[in-house]
Amino acid sequence: MDTPLLISSIATHAEKFHGGQEIVSVTADNPLHRYTYKKSFGRARQLANALERLGLGRGDRVATLCWNDYRHFEAYYGISGAGFVCHTINPRLFPEQLVFIINHAEDRWIMTDVMFMPLLEALADKIPGVEGIIVMTDEAHMPETTLQNAVCYETLIAGESRDYAWPQFDERTAAALCYTSGTTGDPKGVLYDHRSTLLHAYAAVAPDVMSLSSRDCVLPVVPLFHVSSWGSPYSMAIAGSKIVYPGPKMADGEALYNLLDSEGATATLGVPTIWMALLQYCRQSGKRLDKLQRTIIGGAAVPRSMIQEFRDVHDVEVRQGWGMTEMSPLGAVNTRKGGMARLSGEEQLDLAVKAGRGIFGCEMRIVDEAGNELPWDGIAYGALQVRGPWVCSDYFKLDGSANAHTGDGWFDTGDVATIDPEGYMAITDRTKDVIKSGGEWISSIELENTAMGHPAVAEAAVVGLAHPKWTERPLLVVVKEAGQEVTAQELLSFYAGKVADWWVPDDVVFVDELPHTATGKLKKTELRKQFADYQFPA
Repeated sequence: MDTPLLISSIATHAEKFHGGQEIVSVTADNPLHRYTYKKSFGRARQLANALERLGLGRGDRVATLCWNDYRHFEAYYGISGAGFVCHTINPRLFPEQLVFIINHAEDRWIMTDVMFMPLLEALADKIPGVEGIIVMTDEAHMPETTLQNAVCYETLIAGESRDYAWPQFDERTAAALCYTSGTTGDPKGVLYDHRSTLLHAYAAVAPDVMSLSSRDCVLPVVPLFHVSSWGSPYSMAIAGSKIVYPGPKMADGEALYNLLDSEGATATLGVPTIWMALLQYCRQSGKRLDKLQRTIIGGAAVPRSMIQEFRDVHDVEVRQGWGMTEMSPLGAVNTRKGGMARLSGEEQLDLAVKAGRGIFGCEMRIVDEAGNELPWDGIAYGALQVRGPWVCSDYFKLDGSANAHTGDGWFDTGDVATIDPEGYMAITDRTKDVIKSGGEWISSIELENTAMGHPAVAEAAVVGLAHPKWTERPLLVVVKEAGQEVTAQELLSFYAGKVADWWVPDDVVFVDELPHTATGKLKKTELRKQFADYQFPA
């Protein structure tokens, strides 16, 4: 039967078969809010009624500027299910980027957490197209504000009926909008439709991806404003998993541990920097993650030392994932194939540090500079390109001007990668970050991951800088672990036997912090500017 794939169908299914399942979340106005799927989707229908009453029409954009909690989850379904577009905004972006995004998207309303109201107050005169602000709280916690037409979320939906017939429309109708947080130029918008969103959610549930079921308790630390939290609001609801949202406590190692432990989380999702804080708390407190079974980590390369610590200390499986905003975002996830359990511990780590193997629905290929496809031998590396039903066909309002797609329809990811005979892909660098020394390529990512294995290194970045003889040579930039000391020579010696001798960085510089993008990725453009005048030792 030709029934449309709509986000509202997830809500209908989850409410019918998993209505009693819990959604637990930390919010600014409630330290631990707890209710059921049934109540959640009932309130999402109330929101849909309220948005229609505000005069919104099919395809209109409603922005969210919120942390991970139950009201934001309701917005995901209430907005998109009614035929509007849920535009999630990263509050960590620079003010000028926020202004550009809001105006470019033509957002009519913005739904915001209380803590971001001062930010919006400062931007109000620069976003004239916004008709009003919905504050995600109740009347008791509604603050005074200079924002025009600011309404309380709970008051807005209180008078609305939970009876709402989700509209039926073409599955290729726009559902969600997310902007990249690129390091150069204006952010670019990626518009997801209902069909691509559901196909992506189906893939995420699979055993070799997130392996979600109604027996799982999932704590997504990856923000709901970051590529739809990797599609988890949809895949968790399809599976009927218990959901635990940490609200603004996303970077607090102790708070995360307490939530994971008290709620019995079996799976969690997040970027590497989040888990650094959690593992550090566990080391200092002597506590173990006894209930957690697996963590899906993406957004940046996962250090070998982190995978090993999760495995050897906590008996937690790390599933490294790779993808992009332009890919909804999942493209590859690292799980072992049958028979690989027989590999030695070191061999399993060698495998686990790779970005993963392809997910059905997202094809991959690597090509040389002439566009010729390269073999999957684990040695040849080239530009990584992808295509599939949840990969973007263009950027919002750019009409092909971004030149991100090849003539035969593949999206150029900007990554350089190898793929081995078993289909496991390893990112060796970003195209713009790869280091070419004496005509040979050096992987900055591998050098960074190796440095992260040293106990005195909290964070590391490697950039290629001009060299009079070799064109470029790598410089290692390090943030030390609190209370630890290490010399430059000790770190350079640490590479012995781990990488080729000629790969070893020429020098080490210690800094208090590294620059990051709004999504936590290393901002190497800033590092290259910072060290533009740096001279390597003779």
